[in-house]
Amino acid sequence: MEKLYQKLNQVGISSLVFGIITIVFGIGLGIVMIVNGARTLGGKRDIIF
Repeated sequence: MEKLYQKLNQVGISSLVFGIITIVFGIGLGIVMIVNGARTLGGKRDIIF
């Protein structure tokens, strides 16, 4: 029974860590996309057709 509790503890901790990593990665990627979009909109006046 003790092994089951230890396993559940390990699974819970790893899920928490992966969740935090996913949130941080998602926020970072969102910021990069916003910056690139703003740069693209700012440079559209330089495009000549």
